[in-house]
Amino acid sequence: MARFAERMLPAPREGGFRMEGYWVWCGSVIQGEDGRYHMFASRWPKTLPMHPGWLVASEIVRAVSDTPEGPYEFDEVVLPARGAEYWDGRSTHNPHITKHGDQYLLYYMGSTHPLMEPIPGDGFGLDDPRCIVARANKRVGLAVAASVYGPWKRLDQPILPVRPGRFDSYLTSNPAPCIHEDGSVLLIYKARKYEGIVHGAMTIGAAWADNWQGPYRVLSSEEPIFPPAKFHIEDPFIWKTESGYELIAKDMEGTLCGEKHGGIHAVSSNGLDWRLAEEPQAYSRTVHWDDGTVQTMGNLERPFLLFQNGRPTHLFAAVADGPGGFRHAENTWNMVIPLQT
Repeated sequence: MARFAERMLPAPREGGFRMEGYWVWCGSVIQGEDGRYHMFASRWPKTLPMHPGWLVASEIVRAVSDTPEGPYEFDEVVLPARGAEYWDGRSTHNPHITKHGDQYLLYYMGSTHPLMEPIPGDGFGLDDPRCIVARANKRVGLAVAASVYGPWKRLDQPILPVRPGRFDSYLTSNPAPCIHEDGSVLLIYKARKYEGIVHGAMTIGAAWADNWQGPYRVLSSEEPIFPPAKFHIEDPFIWKTESGYELIAKDMEGTLCGEKHGGIHAVSSNGLDWRLAEEPQAYSRTVHWDDGTVQTMGNLERPFLLFQNGRPTHLFAAVADGPGGFRHAENTWNMVIPLQT
Protein backbone atom coordinates (compact mmCIF):
# COMPACT_ATOMS: atom_id res chain seq x y z
CA MET A 1 0.00 0.00 0.00
CA ALA A 2 1.31 3.44 -0.91
CA ARG A 3 2.15 5.58 2.08
CA PHE A 4 -0.72 7.73 3.24
CA ALA A 5 1.27 10.94 2.76
CA GLU A 6 0.95 10.42 -1.01
CA ARG A 7 -2.81 9.93 -0.82
CA MET A 8 -3.78 12.83 1.40
CA LEU A 9 -6.16 15.42 0.05
CA PRO A 10 -6.34 18.97 1.46
CA ALA A 11 -7.76 19.00 4.98
CA PRO A 12 -10.91 21.05 5.59
CA ARG A 13 -10.12 23.99 7.87
CA GLU A 14 -13.62 23.91 9.30
CA GLY A 15 -13.74 20.12 9.61
CA GLY A 16 -13.06 17.85 12.56
CA PHE A 17 -14.07 18.54 16.14
CA ARG A 18 -13.19 21.22 18.68
CA MET A 19 -14.85 22.62 21.79
CA GLU A 20 -14.57 26.07 23.32
CA GLY A 21 -13.03 25.90 26.79
CA TYR A 22 -11.74 22.34 26.41
CA TRP A 23 -8.64 20.50 25.32
CA VAL A 24 -9.84 17.95 22.73
CA TRP A 25 -7.91 14.80 21.76
CA CYS A 26 -8.18 11.18 20.53
CA GLY A 27 -10.74 11.26 17.68
CA SER A 28 -12.26 7.89 16.68
CA VAL A 29 -15.13 7.76 14.16
CA ILE A 30 -17.82 5.27 13.15
CA GLN A 31 -20.94 5.48 11.00
CA GLY A 32 -23.91 4.85 13.26
CA GLU A 33 -27.17 3.03 12.66
CA ASP A 34 -28.64 6.43 11.74
CA GLY A 35 -26.23 6.84 8.82
CA ARG A 36 -24.47 9.79 10.50
CA TYR A 37 -20.83 9.88 11.56
CA HIS A 38 -20.09 9.74 15.26
CA MET A 39 -16.76 10.81 16.71
CA PHE A 40 -15.75 9.51 20.12
CA ALA A 41 -13.16 11.86 21.56
CA SER A 42 -11.64 12.85 24.87
CA ARG A 43 -11.87 16.28 26.43
CA TRP A 44 -10.82 18.01 29.66
CA PRO A 45 -11.17 21.63 30.80
CA LYS A 46 -8.66 24.27 29.82
CA THR A 47 -8.55 25.38 33.45
CA LEU A 48 -6.04 22.53 33.81
CA PRO A 49 -2.79 22.21 31.84
CA MET A 50 -3.15 20.27 28.60
CA HIS A 51 -0.50 17.83 29.86
CA PRO A 52 -0.99 16.16 32.30
CA GLY A 53 -4.54 17.41 32.90
CA TRP A 54 -5.94 14.50 30.89
CA LEU A 55 -4.67 12.02 33.48
CA VAL A 56 -7.10 13.25 36.12
CA ALA A 57 -9.91 15.02 34.28
CA SER A 58 -10.40 13.52 30.80
CA GLU A 59 -13.83 12.22 29.82
CA ILE A 60 -14.94 10.52 26.63
CA VAL A 61 -17.58 12.37 24.63
CA ARG A 62 -19.50 11.80 21.39
CA ALA A 63 -19.89 14.36 18.59
CA VAL A 64 -21.91 13.99 15.37
CA SER A 65 -21.67 15.05 11.73
CA ASP A 66 -23.56 14.27 8.53
CA THR A 67 -20.25 13.78 6.70
CA PRO A 68 -16.91 12.22 7.68
CA GLU A 69 -15.19 15.59 7.30
CA GLY A 70 -17.43 17.40 9.79
CA PRO A 71 -17.55 19.78 11.51
CA TYR A 72 -18.65 17.54 14.37
CA GLU A 73 -21.05 18.91 16.97
CA PHE A 74 -20.88 17.84 20.61
CA ASP A 75 -23.79 15.60 21.59
CA GLU A 76 -23.09 13.96 24.95
CA VAL A 77 -20.62 12.76 27.55
CA VAL A 78 -20.29 9.00 27.03
CA LEU A 79 -17.98 7.88 29.85
CA PRO A 80 -18.00 10.46 32.66
CA ALA A 81 -16.20 10.26 35.99
CA ARG A 82 -17.93 7.70 38.22
CA GLY A 83 -16.03 7.74 41.49
CA ALA A 84 -12.54 7.00 42.80
CA GLU A 85 -13.53 3.46 43.81
CA TYR A 86 -13.79 2.40 40.16
CA TRP A 87 -10.68 1.51 38.15
CA ASP A 88 -11.74 4.12 35.53
CA GLY A 89 -13.46 6.41 38.00
CA ARG A 90 -11.49 9.63 37.54
CA SER A 91 -10.39 9.67 33.91
CA THR A 92 -11.42 8.06 30.60
CA HIS A 93 -9.21 8.62 27.55
CA ASN A 94 -7.87 7.03 24.33
CA PRO A 95 -11.28 6.02 22.88
CA HIS A 96 -11.32 3.60 19.94
CA ILE A 97 -14.80 2.87 18.60
CA THR A 98 -15.54 -0.20 16.49
CA LYS A 99 -18.37 -2.68 15.97
CA HIS A 100 -19.03 -6.40 15.68
CA GLY A 101 -22.46 -7.61 14.62
CA ASP A 102 -24.99 -5.39 16.33
CA GLN A 103 -22.70 -4.40 19.21
CA TYR A 104 -20.70 -1.19 19.38
CA LEU A 105 -17.38 -1.72 21.16
CA LEU A 106 -15.65 1.22 22.79
CA TYR A 107 -12.09 0.44 23.87
CA TYR A 108 -10.44 3.05 26.07
CA MET A 109 -7.95 3.83 28.81
CA GLY A 110 -9.24 4.49 32.32
CA SER A 111 -7.60 5.60 35.54
CA THR A 112 -8.35 6.57 39.11
CA HIS A 113 -6.75 8.04 42.23
CA PRO A 114 -7.93 8.65 45.81
CA LEU A 115 -6.84 12.29 46.11
CA MET A 116 -8.50 15.71 45.83
CA GLU A 117 -9.66 17.05 42.46
CA PRO A 118 -7.24 19.57 40.94
CA ILE A 119 -8.49 23.14 40.93
CA PRO A 120 -7.27 26.01 38.72
CA GLY A 121 -4.05 27.51 39.99
CA ASP A 122 -3.13 24.80 42.51
CA GLY A 123 0.05 23.93 40.63
CA PHE A 124 -1.05 20.56 39.26
CA GLY A 125 1.71 19.08 37.10
CA LEU A 126 3.80 16.03 36.33
CA ASP A 127 5.32 15.87 39.83
CA ASP A 128 1.98 16.16 41.61
CA PRO A 129 1.01 13.02 43.60
CA ARG A 130 -2.35 12.98 41.81
CA CYS A 131 -0.58 12.77 38.45
CA ILE A 132 1.87 10.10 39.63
CA VAL A 133 -0.87 7.88 41.06
CA ALA A 134 -3.19 8.39 38.08
CA ARG A 135 -0.42 7.47 35.62
CA ALA A 136 0.37 4.27 37.52
CA ASN A 137 -3.33 3.33 37.45
CA LYS A 138 -3.79 3.55 33.67
CA ARG A 139 -5.50 0.41 32.33
CA VAL A 140 -7.23 -0.65 29.10
CA GLY A 141 -10.97 -1.26 29.32
CA LEU A 142 -14.07 -1.87 27.21
CA ALA A 143 -17.61 -0.46 27.15
CA VAL A 144 -20.40 -2.02 25.06
CA ALA A 145 -23.72 -0.77 23.66
CA ALA A 146 -26.36 -1.93 21.17
CA SER A 147 -26.68 1.63 19.82
CA VAL A 148 -24.15 4.32 19.07
CA TYR A 149 -26.29 6.46 21.38
CA GLY A 150 -25.83 4.00 24.27
CA PRO A 151 -26.50 3.22 27.02
CA TRP A 152 -22.95 1.98 27.55
CA LYS A 153 -22.16 -0.93 29.84
CA ARG A 154 -18.82 -0.36 31.55
CA LEU A 155 -16.93 -3.26 33.06
CA ASP A 156 -15.93 -3.30 36.71
CA GLN A 157 -12.46 -4.54 35.81
CA PRO A 158 -10.03 -3.60 33.02
CA ILE A 159 -9.54 -6.09 30.20
CA LEU A 160 -5.75 -5.60 30.27
CA PRO A 161 -4.44 -5.46 33.85
CA VAL A 162 -0.74 -5.03 34.52
CA ARG A 163 1.54 -8.04 34.97
CA PRO A 164 4.21 -7.78 37.69
CA GLY A 165 7.71 -8.44 36.45
CA ARG A 166 6.79 -8.04 32.76
CA PHE A 167 7.10 -5.22 30.25
CA ASP A 168 3.57 -4.09 31.16
CA SER A 169 3.99 -4.09 34.95
CA TYR A 170 3.39 -0.32 35.32
CA LEU A 171 0.51 0.53 32.98
CA THR A 172 -1.50 -0.43 29.89
CA SER A 173 -3.06 2.18 27.58
CA ASN A 174 -3.64 3.30 23.97
CA PRO A 175 -5.74 0.29 22.84
CA ALA A 176 -5.77 -0.52 19.11
CA PRO A 177 -8.18 -3.41 18.45
CA CYS A 178 -8.61 -5.37 15.22
CA ILE A 179 -11.94 -7.24 15.32
CA HIS A 180 -12.14 -10.27 13.02
CA GLU A 181 -15.29 -11.58 11.37
CA ASP A 182 -15.58 -14.42 13.90
CA GLY A 183 -15.47 -11.95 16.79
CA SER A 184 -11.89 -12.67 17.84
CA VAL A 185 -9.67 -9.70 18.59
CA LEU A 186 -6.01 -8.83 18.12
CA LEU A 187 -5.40 -5.95 20.53
CA ILE A 188 -2.26 -3.86 20.23
CA TYR A 189 -1.54 -1.62 23.22
CA LYS A 190 1.03 0.64 24.82
CA ALA A 191 2.74 -0.46 28.03
CA ARG A 192 5.40 0.58 30.49
CA LYS A 193 7.16 -1.39 33.19
CA TYR A 194 8.42 -0.59 36.65
CA GLU A 195 12.14 0.18 36.81
CA GLY A 196 12.66 0.50 40.52
CA ILE A 197 10.05 3.01 41.70
CA VAL A 198 9.67 4.78 38.35
CA HIS A 199 8.41 3.72 34.94
CA GLY A 200 10.45 2.77 31.93
CA ALA A 201 10.13 3.73 28.27
CA MET A 202 7.09 3.18 26.05
CA THR A 203 6.69 -0.32 24.64
CA ILE A 204 4.05 -2.01 22.46
CA GLY A 205 2.38 -5.31 23.33
CA ALA A 206 -0.16 -7.60 21.68
CA ALA A 207 -3.08 -9.45 23.25
CA TRP A 208 -5.67 -11.86 21.89
CA ALA A 209 -9.26 -12.75 22.73
CA ASP A 210 -11.23 -15.54 21.08
CA ASN A 211 -14.27 -13.27 21.43
CA TRP A 212 -14.44 -9.54 22.05
CA GLN A 213 -16.07 -10.28 25.43
CA GLY A 214 -12.75 -11.74 26.56
CA PRO A 215 -10.75 -12.91 28.32
CA TYR A 216 -7.78 -11.13 26.76
CA ARG A 217 -4.40 -12.82 27.07
CA VAL A 218 -1.06 -11.26 26.24
CA LEU A 219 0.58 -12.96 23.26
CA SER A 220 3.93 -11.24 23.53
CA SER A 221 4.29 -12.66 27.02
CA GLU A 222 7.90 -11.82 27.85
CA GLU A 223 8.90 -9.15 25.37
CA PRO A 224 7.06 -6.34 23.56
CA ILE A 225 6.37 -6.89 19.86
CA PHE A 226 8.60 -3.98 18.82
CA PRO A 227 12.14 -4.07 20.31
CA PRO A 228 12.35 -0.93 22.49
CA ALA A 229 15.98 -0.28 21.61
CA LYS A 230 14.99 0.29 17.96
CA PHE A 231 11.30 1.24 18.05
CA HIS A 232 10.23 4.15 20.24
CA ILE A 233 6.59 4.52 19.17
CA GLU A 234 3.12 5.06 20.58
CA ASP A 235 -0.47 5.62 19.39
CA PRO A 236 -0.80 2.47 17.27
CA PHE A 237 -3.69 1.90 14.86
CA ILE A 238 -4.02 -1.56 13.30
CA TRP A 239 -6.12 -3.18 10.57
CA LYS A 240 -6.44 -6.56 8.83
CA THR A 241 -5.28 -7.15 5.25
CA GLU A 242 -5.27 -10.16 2.91
CA SER A 243 -1.66 -10.88 3.81
CA GLY A 244 -1.79 -10.12 7.55
CA TYR A 245 -1.92 -6.79 9.34
CA GLU A 246 -0.81 -3.21 8.88
CA LEU A 247 -0.13 -0.57 11.48
CA ILE A 248 0.50 3.14 11.71
CA ALA A 249 1.89 4.81 14.83
CA LYS A 250 3.64 7.91 16.14
CA ASP A 251 7.44 7.96 15.76
CA MET A 252 8.66 9.48 19.03
CA GLU A 253 12.19 10.32 17.89
CA GLY A 254 11.93 10.40 14.09
CA THR A 255 14.53 7.64 13.70
CA LEU A 256 12.09 5.35 11.87
CA CYS A 257 10.20 7.58 9.44
CA GLY A 258 12.61 10.51 9.24
CA GLU A 259 10.41 13.03 11.07
CA LYS A 260 10.05 13.48 14.82
CA HIS A 261 6.45 12.72 15.78
CA GLY A 262 5.62 11.80 12.21
CA GLY A 263 3.87 8.53 11.46
CA ILE A 264 5.40 5.14 10.74
CA HIS A 265 3.84 2.40 8.60
CA ALA A 266 4.58 -1.22 9.55
CA VAL A 267 3.38 -4.62 8.30
CA SER A 268 3.07 -8.09 9.78
CA SER A 269 1.93 -11.51 8.63
CA ASN A 270 0.71 -12.62 12.06
CA GLY A 271 0.36 -9.54 14.31
CA LEU A 272 3.43 -10.45 16.34
CA ASP A 273 6.38 -10.14 13.97
CA TRP A 274 6.53 -6.63 12.54
CA ARG A 275 8.75 -4.78 10.09
CA LEU A 276 8.69 -1.31 8.62
CA ALA A 277 6.92 -0.99 5.29
CA GLU A 278 8.98 -0.24 2.18
CA GLU A 279 7.81 3.36 2.51
CA PRO A 280 8.09 3.72 6.30
CA GLN A 281 6.58 7.20 6.64
CA ALA A 282 2.80 7.03 6.88
CA TYR A 283 2.12 10.74 7.35
CA SER A 284 3.75 14.05 8.29
CA ARG A 285 2.97 16.75 10.82
CA THR A 286 2.90 19.19 7.90
CA VAL A 287 -0.70 19.70 6.78
CA HIS A 288 -2.07 21.09 3.52
CA TRP A 289 -5.32 22.92 4.21
CA ASP A 290 -8.18 23.40 1.75
CA ASP A 291 -7.61 27.18 1.81
CA GLY A 292 -4.25 26.66 0.10
CA THR A 293 -2.08 27.18 3.18
CA VAL A 294 0.48 24.76 4.57
CA GLN A 295 1.13 24.36 8.29
CA THR A 296 3.42 22.20 10.39
CA MET A 297 1.40 21.31 13.45
CA GLY A 298 2.89 21.48 16.92
CA ASN A 299 1.48 18.00 17.47
CA LEU A 300 -0.22 15.55 15.13
CA GLU A 301 -0.81 12.13 16.71
CA ARG A 302 -3.40 9.52 17.81
CA PRO A 303 -3.98 8.50 14.14
CA PHE A 304 -7.28 6.79 13.33
CA LEU A 305 -8.40 5.55 9.91
CA LEU A 306 -12.05 5.48 8.90
CA PHE A 307 -12.70 2.47 6.65
CA GLN A 308 -15.67 2.48 4.28
CA ASN A 309 -16.42 -0.47 2.02
CA GLY A 310 -13.17 -2.04 3.11
CA ARG A 311 -10.95 0.91 2.20
CA PRO A 312 -9.47 3.75 4.28
CA THR A 313 -11.15 7.01 3.29
CA HIS A 314 -10.19 9.45 6.05
CA LEU A 315 -7.31 9.91 8.48
CA PHE A 316 -8.22 11.50 11.80
CA ALA A 317 -5.58 12.91 14.12
CA ALA A 318 -5.35 14.86 17.35
CA VAL A 319 -3.51 18.11 16.70
CA ALA A 320 -2.16 21.09 18.62
CA ASP A 321 -1.04 24.50 17.46
CA GLY A 322 2.15 26.19 18.57
CA PRO A 323 5.80 25.45 17.78
CA GLY A 324 5.69 21.91 19.20
CA GLY A 325 5.12 20.12 22.45
CA PHE A 326 2.11 20.03 24.74
CA ARG A 327 3.32 22.90 26.94
CA HIS A 328 3.32 25.35 24.03
CA ALA A 329 -0.15 24.53 22.72
CA GLU A 330 -2.92 27.10 23.06
CA ASN A 331 -5.53 25.02 21.24
CA THR A 332 -6.07 21.35 20.45
CA TRP A 333 -8.68 19.62 18.30
CA ASN A 334 -9.31 16.54 16.20
CA MET A 335 -8.72 17.14 12.50
CA VAL A 336 -9.61 15.01 9.49
CA ILE A 337 -7.69 14.46 6.25
CA PRO A 338 -9.59 12.89 3.32
CA LEU A 339 -7.66 10.19 1.44
CA GLN A 340 -7.63 9.38 -2.24
CA THR A 341 -9.33 6.01 -2.69
